[in-house]
Amino acid sequence: MSRADLDTAPADPDRARLILVATPIGEDGDMTARALETLRTADVIACEDTRVTRELLRRCGIEAPRLIACHDHNEAQSAAGIVKLIEDGAKVALVSDAGTPGISDPGYRVVRAVLDAGLEVGALPGPASPILALSLSGLPTDRFVFLGFPPRKSGKRQAFLTPYAELPATLILMESPQRLGETVADALEVLGDRQAALAMELTKPFERVFREPLSALHARLAEAPRGEAILLIEGAKEKKARTNKYAEFSKAPKRG
Repeated sequence: MSRADLDTAPADPDRARLILVATPIGEDGDMTARALETLRTADVIACEDTRVTRELLRRCGIEAPRLIACHDHNEAQSAAGIVKLIEDGAKVALVSDAGTPGISDPGYRVVRAVLDAGLEVGALPGPASPILALSLSGLPTDRFVFLGFPPRKSGKRQAFLTPYAELPATLILMESPQRLGETVADALEVLGDRQAALAMELTKPFERVFREPLSALHARLAEAPRGEAILLIEGAKEKKARTNKYAEFSKAPKRG
């Protein structure tokens, strides 16, 4: 790369492109200045739920531009429309109801469609509940796997967890309060009684994090809790290769 490649003029902030904008998961004060400015100046905002986004914009004092729906049930069709908007010169911001678009929320198909069309995609850093929960968990953070929402039925859920039983990495799952106890029971069955953490209602007034073995969590969840939950489970212990200290002496001598 030449010096000329590095010394380029700043890009036009209003140029046509897709921008992924993370939104608060519970506390409006977590909205960054860059996110507010991007939503304020976007030509179009693509939202998981236009009602939720319109209310967020109202609380932030932003006059809503054109809002279009982009959710799990229409993402493929919406992606094509977003590509057309950008091709026509629009700056499009993409948000989910809370957190970072594409992380257990709509967004991946839109990003893929925009990239496949040869158009620009940018992103602003901001709230992401799985990462926040990981940092609070007290579990190892050097290696982790985000699994999203597991299957709803026990048999499929156990089959879903089985491939990760020997993985030496913290597992992160999202789950509804109604199925949380069953999911912990299945994790206990498949993974054993590992250390775990349960993060509830992150950044909200009733935020709490329980750090205890899966068996203790299962007992705690005899009654379904309220609020959004993230379950983190300790990874498998790494198996050290066994070495034979006499191996060097047992080798056959080399023939001259």
